[in-house]
Order: sequence, then structure tokens, then C-alpha cells
Amino acid sequence: MKIRLSTFDDIPQIETIINDAKAYLASQNIDQWQNGYPNAAQVENDIKKGESFVVVNDDETIMATSMFTLRKEPTYKKIIDGNWLISEDKVYGVIHRMAIKKEFRKLGLATFLFVEFHQQLKDKNIQSLKIDTHENNLGMQSLIKKLGYSYCGIIYTSYNAKRLAFEKVIL
Repeated sequence: MKIRLSTFDDIPQIETIINDAKAYLASQNIDQWQNGYPNAAQVENDIKKGESFVVVNDDETIMATSMFTLRKEPTYKKIIDGNWLISEDKVYGVIHRMAIKKEFRKLGLATFLFVEFHQQLKDKNIQSLKIDTHENNLGMQSLIKKLGYSYCGIIYTSYNAKRLAFEKVIL
């Protein structure tokens, strides 16, 4: 099992994983990812920017996908009822669009991705990783809290959806 940058050839498999995640969230009555986002165009854009990653097994089957960037997240400039741990003017990492293929859920692949992204930040001496999630996405909240993330406040997406914001200081 390894993590690598996504390619355009990966888009159909990534779309399948994202669509499965959308169905899973809907089955949990979570309205996250129910408005046409994320989609193939978004994944293509992530790939063009070198910000789309996949976890593959030995036969190159894509098991999970995530977007990871060092670009500032515009929606993180304004945080409500809280504060970021590390100033917004510092460089930080951001995770978006993480999804695990349904037959590979509960195998620790999300943790595997987080550990890789933490290491990429350490290698660059960047001390912060930020993420946001839907207030009803208790699975993701549980995972990020287990990984040492702190709740920092509320942000609103570009399409005005409320999200809980978390951050981890990477040492």
C-alpha cells in the first residue's frame, strides 16, 4: 500500500469513491457533499495543481483519495466562535475531499493519509494542518480528535455551508 499523486487516468475510480462517499453520507442523514460537490471537474483541477492523492494497493487499485494543499483556504480567514491555533498568516496544510472506497473502509486508510500529510508538513517545517467537516459527520470528527486535532470554531464554505474547523500543530 502506498500514497501517490493522482493522474487523469485515475479520475473514474476517484469519482466512484466520491460517489460512494456521497451515498454513505446521505444514508447517515448528513447533507455534506449532496450539492454536486465534489465532482470530476474539481478532481481534475486538484490533479492539475498536484494536490490530489490516492492510496493504492499492490495491484494499483485505488483504495482512497484526498486533496492536500499548502495553499491558504480562503474560507478559513474568518472563523466564528473560536480561533486557529497557528496564525492564518503562517503557511499551513489543508485537507479536503478525503474518501475511502467502500470495500476498504475501517482499515485505517484515512489515518494512513493523515500520517503521510503530517510527514510532508514536517519535512517542510510547516507546523499546522487544518481541516473542516460537517457538524453531523461524527466519523470524521472522531478520527481527527483521535489524531490530536483541536476544535477551533466554525467556518462557512464558499457555498455558505456551516462546517466545524479543526487544526493540529505538527511538531
